[in-house]
Amino acid sequence: MRIVLIAGETSGDLLGASVVRALRAQYPDCECLGVTGPRMREAGCASIGDIESLSVMGLFEVLRELPRLIRFRRALRDTILALEPDLVLGIDAPDFNLGLEGMLRGAGCTTAHMVSPTVWAWRPRRRFGVARNCHAVLCLYPFEPDCYADTNVRAEYIGHPLADELDDTVPATEARAELGLEPEQPLLAVLPGSRRSEVERLMPPFAEAAAKLAERYPGLRAVVPVASPHLRPLIAAHLSEAQGLEWTLVEGASRSVMRAADLCLLASGTVTLECLLLGRPMVVAYRASAATIWLLRSLRLVRTTHFSLPNILTGEATVPELLQQEVTADHLLTAMQPLWADAEARQRQLDRFAAVRDALRQDAASTTARLIGELAARP
Repeated sequence: MRIVLIAGETSGDLLGASVVRALRAQYPDCECLGVTGPRMREAGCASIGDIESLSVMGLFEVLRELPRLIRFRRALRDTILALEPDLVLGIDAPDFNLGLEGMLRGAGCTTAHMVSPTVWAWRPRRRFGVARNCHAVLCLYPFEPDCYADTNVRAEYIGHPLADELDDTVPATEARAELGLEPEQPLLAVLPGSRRSEVERLMPPFAEAAAKLAERYPGLRAVVPVASPHLRPLIAAHLSEAQGLEWTLVEGASRSVMRAADLCLLASGTVTLECLLLGRPMVVAYRASAATIWLLRSLRLVRTTHFSLPNILTGEATVPELLQQEVTADHLLTAMQPLWADAEARQRQLDRFAAVRDALRQDAASTTARLIGELAARP
């Protein structure tokens, strides 16, 4: 069996790696190839392209890169057709992958898409596009299959692979020892994102807010996992301007950093789900370009009250979330203060996280591998 997997960003690389491992366990002769990141390659997936080619954020940013992305998708289509795969699995990145999956389905390939687009939050008619382009959509959240009830696509709830993988019982002291950090020092994890545009927008207020928190709690250390080496100078420059703040940069190791922390300050994204599954309290922020936000609001494309995954999954304001102009050092400090100093406030958040964690643990990677085997065998 030959399976092609297409990941579009770091979160897709994590999901893809878990699926590759499950495929190789259930089908020892399975050959996995695809657009990969380092974790998929480590899991045994041969690379026909790198996720960095698809790592673009924001509507206007995508428009600027559109000609290159179109050329890349056409070349990738030709490469995949030459491989004659039994199934092509697009992992997230719907704006790129669904179009590719449609091309391949039209050429006779069996196609599936892992991670439903957020049709429950905005642009609900996208569900019909998913149905045209894919034979199946594999949903990570329990409420998503119902969104496709009026289409002919097979929609399956698989749970979330990260919920099966991440252990919320690992003590902070163990993670601190792994990172070479002091076992008792107050630690704030600061994760400004994996893209340069995210770091440029979020690192200045994050660094300033961390410094203000350190003024109230002397001895606090900010620990920042660096997603890519090219981001290190940019992050270091902003941290060096934060007066009175002790800070440490760590290459990668974002999960260990979150495990080690007393509180996490995060860019919105899949990392917030990881933080929830690791059982660590958090504050979440998001900033996009002004043009992107204007377009989303003007066309009323957003249909959900919250933007962070923890709040969407709990259905309430479990996590403080700050958007655009709200993302200032003072507002961030106000949001962090209760979670830092009030044990009851921390526990309320963590109790809500536990309920979500239980619902998402469904042995997702093994379920996905089984469904891929079924779909690949279809006539």
